[in-house]
Amino acid sequence: MNTVQQGSFLTLHYRLAGPDGADVVSTFNDQPATLSVGAGQLAPAIESKLIGLEEGTEATFVLAPGEAFGERNAEMLQRVKRSLLAEHGDPEADYHVGDVVEFPTPDGTGRFAGVVRECGDDWLLFDFNHPLAGQAVTFQVRLIGVL
Repeated sequence: MNTVQQGSFLTLHYRLAGPDGADVVSTFNDQPATLSVGAGQLAPAIESKLIGLEEGTEATFVLAPGEAFGERNAEMLQRVKRSLLAEHGDPEADYHVGDVVEFPTPDGTGRFAGVVRECGDDWLLFDFNHPLAGQAVTFQVRLIGVL
């Protein structure tokens, strides 16, 4: 029986749920996912739960608050001037608390997202923490294939 190791190529169904038990992502009602362990497709703490599991394993893991996506970091809350958003985005955009806004990385090769937490007259407060930072998560897996 094949076991999961660093660099293994996996076919699996998985479910990630937040502390309220609601699905954040689930492949169980769709096509299975394929990924390579160590390629950054899952958080390292989640990947570590897969290491050593045998093909065909079904398991559920509860990760402690902050274990999967780190602790919340107050420095990841940033005020951004509306003029800067208009200059680098859609000047007609209307932002509301809870909106997710994508930004380019400083080198321009990727993107990251922030959630609007507060709206001021000439600024918006964005939270750039992972939405599950500082929270317990449940990871359920069914390993279909391990190469």
